[in-house]
Amino acid sequence: MAERTDIFIGKVVNNMHNEVININTGVESRSDYQPTLTTYILENVPTDAKNAPKRPAVIICPGGGYAYTSDREAEPVAMRMVAAGYHAFIVRYSCAPAVFPTQVLEIAKAVEIVRSHADEWNIDTDKIIVGGFSAGGHAAASLAVFWDKEFVWKALGTTKDMIKPNGAMLCYPVITSGEYAHRGSFDNALAENKADEKMLELLSLEKQVTSMMPPTFLWHTWEDGAVPVENTLKLALALRENKISTEIHIYPHGPHGLSLANEETSVGDPKLVVEACQNWIDRAITWIKGL
Repeated sequence: MAERTDIFIGKVVNNMHNEVININTGVESRSDYQPTLTTYILENVPTDAKNAPKRPAVIICPGGGYAYTSDREAEPVAMRMVAAGYHAFIVRYSCAPAVFPTQVLEIAKAVEIVRSHADEWNIDTDKIIVGGFSAGGHAAASLAVFWDKEFVWKALGTTKDMIKPNGAMLCYPVITSGEYAHRGSFDNALAENKADEKMLELLSLEKQVTSMMPPTFLWHTWEDGAVPVENTLKLALALRENKISTEIHIYPHGPHGLSLANEETSVGDPKLVVEACQNWIDRAITWIKGL
């Protein structure tokens, strides 16, 4: 990892260790892009490995329609998790022209790295959470449904238990490739295969849920005009059918892409400040604690 001059990389600042890790899988990655895992690891003071608390780890996958990864859904969310006493990680996964399963493999590798460093980083290995927003929600949910499939763990030369998420935190996620699809996300995820019915079926995640999916936290707004709330509702029904523990919150008002729904993540757009939605992250933090 190249050294950086900012106050975070490779240093402990306010008892937090921050570094950027290469997660290029060498399997499906783009040659012109470096996928990364950025760590926000709480250090323990005084440093006492014997008595250091084991903390949940939340791996965040920002949205962006598989065209980019949004800054608004990255570090501000990580900081809220750190403030709650959780370790946080941000995955900057490959986007278009990279295609499925590139993102799933990169997120799986991120989980493997986090789990393999559990002792060093004082991570509770029963609380490694993958979280995602919009298309990042689809990427995170894809690992949640496919973690035990050979095309993921075998491609990485690991075991399924090393890449297994213990929970999925999905924020206004892209889920279905059917009637209520966010078509741009699937076009980017599949590229020349965007009309392939078998691939569209595979990526319609409400159809891929099994009893092996981890507990899930979902939130969405009823008014979402970009990724309709039916995405979350369809997934919730599939989770119920498979008896997966699920917490779901549907807020009546608010557009797509709210992130924290406050001034910090609004980038000056008043429509992205919705006070009634701001408690979603407190509810997610409580949900993680109860896993």
